[in-house]
Amino acid sequence: MNKRRLGKTGLEVTELALGGLFVSQWGGEYEETSKAIHRAIELGMNYIDTAPGYGNSEEVLGRALEGVDEPLILSTKLGGRPQPFKPQDRECLMKSVEESLRLLRRDSIDILMIHEPDRPGQYDWWPTPGVCAGPVMDLLWDLKRQEVIRFMGLGGTTAYELGVLVRTGLFDVVLTAFNYSLLWREAEEDILPSAKEYGVGVIVGSPLQQGALARRYDDEVRHGARWLSSPRRQQLIALYDFLDEIGMPIAEAGLRFAISNPDVSAVLMGARSQAEVEENVAAVEKGPLPADILEGFDEIAAMVPFRPFEEPFSLPFGRPYNGPGMVR
Repeated sequence: MNKRRLGKTGLEVTELALGGLFVSQWGGEYEETSKAIHRAIELGMNYIDTAPGYGNSEEVLGRALEGVDEPLILSTKLGGRPQPFKPQDRECLMKSVEESLRLLRRDSIDILMIHEPDRPGQYDWWPTPGVCAGPVMDLLWDLKRQEVIRFMGLGGTTAYELGVLVRTGLFDVVLTAFNYSLLWREAEEDILPSAKEYGVGVIVGSPLQQGALARRYDDEVRHGARWLSSPRRQQLIALYDFLDEIGMPIAEAGLRFAISNPDVSAVLMGARSQAEVEENVAAVEKGPLPADILEGFDEIAAMVPFRPFEEPFSLPFGRPYNGPGMVR
């Protein structure tokens, strides 16, 4: 599998990487999950992302990776543990790191990210709003000096706030989720240009919008989904028509679109089975999309350049919808 440099870290990561959210037991039985993890490694994947907030993902990975000899790059995060979580309490933060090391069965962590520093009210990381300082930064620098971690990163979903944090020059890696895909392009406005300027490695999370672009929902899009805005509905219809024209599965198109950008270091996949791993790897190994197809997707993305007001964060195809912005 092709590798790319992860910004100024100097690490070489595979274009397709394993997203830890879907290796938790939310995704199925351990044996099947373990087989998917091992298959991904067999096929060359060397980067794995996880977090305390991803169910029991750290524990599952620690168990599955025990005895694996292949060199792997492992990333986890600070945030949400232990409870009550105190983001400005050094002792609390250190307990989270120690628990990650225990669950992952490792002596060190390659990349430790601050989880969702871009969503006010989620975690109040900074003593002074908007200023990257305080206990979390002091701890990260100390852990780096002690070689408990190798690099520091950011992981979030709000494209513009993450861009501001990238431009502090304090971080080595940024994981941006839900805002760089076939139809959602907010990351192009700020995160990607800022990361390129500051040498920050870019990991794209949820390139298939947590399932909304993993398969087609022709019937819901054309005849149902009352929560879907008219502009987004017309855009999805145009996307499906274009996919029919070029004869390409939607998941393949989504993954190949993301790796078509040379400023993206790696794209996370959320495979729950060996078969899904193999399908995703086969898609990515076909390489970046041709220029004319990229141009077609760009034209479709431009139909809805920003999220419509009240659009749910993750489009709830096949799931209950509880009102504006609410899905369960």
